[in-house]
Amino acid sequence: MERRRMVKRVMALTAVAGLAGTLLAAPAASDDRRSGGPDWGTCPDDVVTAIPLECATVPVPLDHDDPGGTKIEVMISRLASTDTTARRGVLLLNPGGPGGAGLPQPSELSMLGLPSSVLDAYDLIGMDPRGVGHSSPVSCGFTVEQNYPGNVPPYAPDAAAVAKQAEYSRTIADQCAAHDTDGRMQHMTTANTARDMDVIREALGEDTISFYGASYGSALGSAYASLFPERSDRIIVDSNTGGPALDQDAVRRFALGLEDRFPDFATWASARNESYGLGTTPGQVRKNYLALGSRLDRAPMEGLTGANFRFFVFAALYSDSSFAPLAQLWQSLDDGDVEAAARQADTLRSELSDLPTAVPGVSPGSGTTPSPHDNAFSAFLAVTCNDTEWAEDVRTYQRNVAVDRKRYPLFGAAAANVNPCAFWHNDPVDPPLEIDDEGPENVLVLQNLRDPATPLLGGEITREAFGDRARLVSVDAGGHGVYVYGDNPCALNTATRFLLDGSLPRDDIFCGASTTSGPRPER
Repeated sequence: MERRRMVKRVMALTAVAGLAGTLLAAPAASDDRRSGGPDWGTCPDDVVTAIPLECATVPVPLDHDDPGGTKIEVMISRLASTDTTARRGVLLLNPGGPGGAGLPQPSELSMLGLPSSVLDAYDLIGMDPRGVGHSSPVSCGFTVEQNYPGNVPPYAPDAAAVAKQAEYSRTIADQCAAHDTDGRMQHMTTANTARDMDVIREALGEDTISFYGASYGSALGSAYASLFPERSDRIIVDSNTGGPALDQDAVRRFALGLEDRFPDFATWASARNESYGLGTTPGQVRKNYLALGSRLDRAPMEGLTGANFRFFVFAALYSDSSFAPLAQLWQSLDDGDVEAAARQADTLRSELSDLPTAVPGVSPGSGTTPSPHDNAFSAFLAVTCNDTEWAEDVRTYQRNVAVDRKRYPLFGAAAANVNPCAFWHNDPVDPPLEIDDEGPENVLVLQNLRDPATPLLGGEITREAFGDRARLVSVDAGGHGVYVYGDNPCALNTATRFLLDGSLPRDDIFCGASTTSGPRPER
């Protein structure tokens, strides 16, 4: 987390637009006596949603090993069920990241078409996870002028480029440590966020909670179901990273994801070659992609480098809706039209700018203007670097880049490149989590076959790790996000049925390509 253009808020999910909130009546608040918990009120002004939500804060321990010590506040939101006879509990949500602010997500899911039967059955609970947004946010002090290129490393054409990226990554790790004056960052882990979820469950007065999470949200859902199996009700993990963390292997799988997904775009572009001129066959489109990337490595165009171009392609393929603007940019670069390419890059960058993996800019500099993405970038790094051990030897990354450049030519030399986690200043406070296959059969794993960020392999790894607790729903579709964010009727019906009656499919199932998809509403 598109097709409705997948929600840009983090690795994948963005706010729904197109319908004014003033046209929609606020839902009646549910009976707070049943939870006896949070003091619900209006949400902060910057939490803009089409459907009005309630917000509240829940105090949680900064260090769960010291529950009587320092507390931080986690803000949650609620779209309450108004059907007291149909309501069965709460559905906690996470849009991904790590670093994704989730307070608007209940409204987003409703606007994207979450079935009314699910809205009746659950209070939808959004959350800014610890360190994010309105939940005691962390900061590395990123500035606009600094132009931090995002949380996916740039494509490295050779070993020297990896070494250069390592020097830059070390400065970013140093910068984050210098700004972490209260030591909050070391406690930003997926395990601690899952523990926060259990505190929220208790505050809401619920014996168990259900969960839906996409992209990194799948890691968080896997963590909660593993740490608190008997308190987990119905768990949906969508677009899976392959475990309860976004670790080095998961990031390297971005390269596999683009190899899986690129043929969708190449087929689309070759059918439109008369208009865009990117290639008469999918194979020719691929060949031209590789040639243009290499050409821009040697001779950038107005600051647009080969690394920039490759990232534009990776990020744009999250959603079919970005195919046309990507083709425009590519066409202008091919034609050497500097002015048009710069204009189209700005347009596409604005479309993708809410992703924590934001498109690299073209004007590096120094300054003091706070970056609007500072918190998302910072939270992504803190959680990603804290959850697992990362290789510290630059030669390891040089070897990995050399291997993946050959194995996955489209993006391998980016996904395997070094990032600030190699030089992170604090050691993890939690041991690496593992998925626990002991517990109730209550995990539904959703996965598109051709997802650029979380390829099918991630879903297969998750399914195998959960064993009999889970079932895998693999979907013949491209892009990032399945349930509601996608448009496959088989997947939609399977997940909705699971949320409503708790029934997992008897076996793993395959959902064929949708033949009924129509135009999706734009936000």
